[in-house]
Amino acid sequence: MRIAATVLIFAASLAAQTHPAHRTAIGRASADDLGKTCYEILQMSSSDWVTKYKAAKSSDSDATMRAIAVYGACYDRRTDELAAKLARTDKGPSPRERANFQSVEKAVKAFTAKALAEAQSPGDPAKAAYAGLYEKEFRYEFYEAYEPRPVTPAAGNKPNEAGAEVGGAKATSATSGAAPAGTLGPDVGSAKDAKATAASVEPSDKNAGPLTLAKNHFGALLGDLPDDQMHDLHESFGEILGPNSATPRMQLLIYQYAIFLLEAPTDKPFSPPPF
Repeated sequence: MRIAATVLIFAASLAAQTHPAHRTAIGRASADDLGKTCYEILQMSSSDWVTKYKAAKSSDSDATMRAIAVYGACYDRRTDELAAKLARTDKGPSPRERANFQSVEKAVKAFTAKALAEAQSPGDPAKAAYAGLYEKEFRYEFYEAYEPRPVTPAAGNKPNEAGAEVGGAKATSATSGAAPAGTLGPDVGSAKDAKATAASVEPSDKNAGPLTLAKNHFGALLGDLPDDQMHDLHESFGEILGPNSATPRMQLLIYQYAIFLLEAPTDKPFSPPPF
């Protein structure tokens, strides 16, 4: 698995995309945290943390996996604390919205198992570990969308395709009940004609928005697979967004994740990890 390609090459660009860690009393992750609190660990990108951890544990052959485990434990702590905070203030998701997200999570895990089994680097424990981090990112993103944002002037709220308004009112789309139903969309098409559709898309269309580009690239990766694998993965991915609601932002994250799973070790990564 391409630790360098997936993690280390993009260290600089990751810094701009990493979620700011909430300044809550996030405690220690474990006895294996190099003496740092979870807040301090999450201030780093995952690639920076893995690099730091491996340098400190140079004699440990399993250092990468242990570093990812520590980072993931901190991610879970932060999400749990945010969820509890929202519950205390009665600003969190409704039971129906939580059930919808749990359905998304279940479908993501099913797709992940198939994709990792059929990917060009099957059985890679590091890739499976990073896949787990992506899934934690979905859960954090889900709850973060409900956190109140400062009100910004109307002129600054220009919607974009990735989901949140540029002005920052991301919680609006998640809590208003108007979150669009996620679908595979016209870029990928039905399982019957997925290969033909994938061959006709232009993954690098500079006029397309980020969600369309991700859909097109995912379709192209599916189109490169043997027919039986393509149809199997296409059907499994359809269970994530087809029957469930998701904000455009969440749809984008899920497509980027699916691309990460299907990329070959020699491919240039479509996008850096979001953590």
